[in-house]
Amino acid sequence: MLASRTLMQDIARQIRAHLRSLIAFHLFFTLLATALWVPLSAGTLSGLLHRIGRPVLSNGQIVDVALSAWGLVWLLAAIGLSFLVIFLQQAGMMLVVSRRAGGRYRAAMGALWHVLRRLPALAALTFLQVGSHLLLATPFAVGLAHLYSAIIGGIEPYVLLRVQPPALWQFLAVALPLLGLLAAASGALYFRWFLALPAMMLDDLNPIAALKRSRSLTKGQRTRMASVVIATALAVTAIPIVFTLVFNALGTPLLAAMPERNAVLIPAMVAYLVLYILGTIALTFLGISANSLLVTTLYRRATNRASVVTPPPAPQRSGLIVWGLELLVLAFAIGQAVWVLQGFEINDSVQITAHRGSSQKAPENTLASLEQAIVDGADYMELDVRLSGDGEVVVFHDNNLARVTGTEGNISDMTLAEIATVDVGSWFGDTFANERIPTLAQVIDRAAGRIGLYVELKPEPGDTEALARQVIAELRAAGMTEHAVIASLSPSVIGTVKAIDDSIRTTLFIQFILPGALSTTDADIIGLRHSQANPSLLRTIHDGGRGVAVWTVNQPRDMSRYIDMGVDNIITDRPDALQEMLDERHAMSDGELLLIKLRNWLRS
Repeated sequence: MLASRTLMQDIARQIRAHLRSLIAFHLFFTLLATALWVPLSAGTLSGLLHRIGRPVLSNGQIVDVALSAWGLVWLLAAIGLSFLVIFLQQAGMMLVVSRRAGGRYRAAMGALWHVLRRLPALAALTFLQVGSHLLLATPFAVGLAHLYSAIIGGIEPYVLLRVQPPALWQFLAVALPLLGLLAAASGALYFRWFLALPAMMLDDLNPIAALKRSRSLTKGQRTRMASVVIATALAVTAIPIVFTLVFNALGTPLLAAMPERNAVLIPAMVAYLVLYILGTIALTFLGISANSLLVTTLYRRATNRASVVTPPPAPQRSGLIVWGLELLVLAFAIGQAVWVLQGFEINDSVQITAHRGSSQKAPENTLASLEQAIVDGADYMELDVRLSGDGEVVVFHDNNLARVTGTEGNISDMTLAEIATVDVGSWFGDTFANERIPTLAQVIDRAAGRIGLYVELKPEPGDTEALARQVIAELRAAGMTEHAVIASLSPSVIGTVKAIDDSIRTTLFIQFILPGALSTTDADIIGLRHSQANPSLLRTIHDGGRGVAVWTVNQPRDMSRYIDMGVDNIITDRPDALQEMLDERHAMSDGELLLIKLRNWLRS
């Protein structure tokens, strides 16, 4: 069934013959799924968080909730429902192309109606397939978790990634073959049952019979089938990327050549955005259709026949409804384009925070990196503080000295006098030989009146309150509380700081945000890993009255994108590059800025 070179041509012919029916079904299904699935998932997650009654913001808290009884129930339900939505959409498209061309709107609505009628059977098939994969993965997950704990569980994650000690490679040497074995077993199971969905929908089989039919049809063909499916998936993934690159390469020069008059430039940009949005929607539809028709075509070839399914009668006047939906898509694209353009602000305003000082020009968390950050135009220096063994606040990221000095020793076990002898500059370059670990008091003394401080607390177990109280006391004594932000990766640490002094601004650094979780923290600013930031999330945070910082952004292209996304603060190892970019943008005309903002929106 895979020998023919005309497989993709066959799929393309089916899409052409049933294009309007497929579009109609895609629109109907998308509206229905959006109306039901999104509120259902968000509502159940919010209910779960309310039942648990604990904040869920840090990575550790998210893992704890995911491994709790209620968390596992929700996670399994979410995975099952997500795959059920995919199965429902594929099933409908299979039914659409199994009718003779013509009567396209009735075919689309009939397919939707038939899919809904077979919902229990589709849910059962989803449960069997997804559940089997989860059961298969469980022993591997448990084994990998034990391996991680035994081999590298005691090493700080940051040190693990930056230093890459031998223990990391020992873990990977064992873990990667296990992951490869899991991937092979999952792939074999997936392609064993690859044709179960068309067997159930096109031949009206029950879920168990459909799985048996698929196993029989794919026997001896699974490897070749996998190569076809993977190649198709790669092609479908690559097409939107190529489309964006080509669209940008052709459209941006045309816009740049236009006169910088709002009466000309703004309508042209609206038209550009409308075309891009419609193109993206079309490519998404084609990708989904191609995947569904690939499964259908492989099933037809395996059975040496073309199944024809006549769904129950569809509601009348369906053509009028579909025309209305297609006009609605066009209206959506125009509205989205206007909304995007209105969100472009010509005046850029973003604060620059030097990550551990100018840490690409000087050793991190030192007085040298502080002085360089001031020279480079930073508004703040981000620094990490922890307590020494004798209770003094010192500026150092890791508890262990190995990453920076190459020698063993924990800050929490050393006195301030011992810490003062440690050279943390030689590793960076001879120019910085004998640079020492500073105390917070020394940094405050150098920074006062010159630069703000972004102080991230790094407590050891049991000393959170002591560290927070001493940091706040030193900032108060120097009159720096108005020019400082206290930050942490832990919501409980932020809570401790606010309990001591609610007036001090705080930042909670997090990887991603679950719906409703922001209400569980008093942090004034949300710090996001820059790869997780997106316009929707920023609007959610800003609507809650909080600022947004992103970390750690070092590429000018990314800096420009996050400026136009609307972040309030960019934390970077290269404050000079960010300041240079802001100066360049301030010197641009409004038309040049609009084009840059358009390009950054496309990247977002």
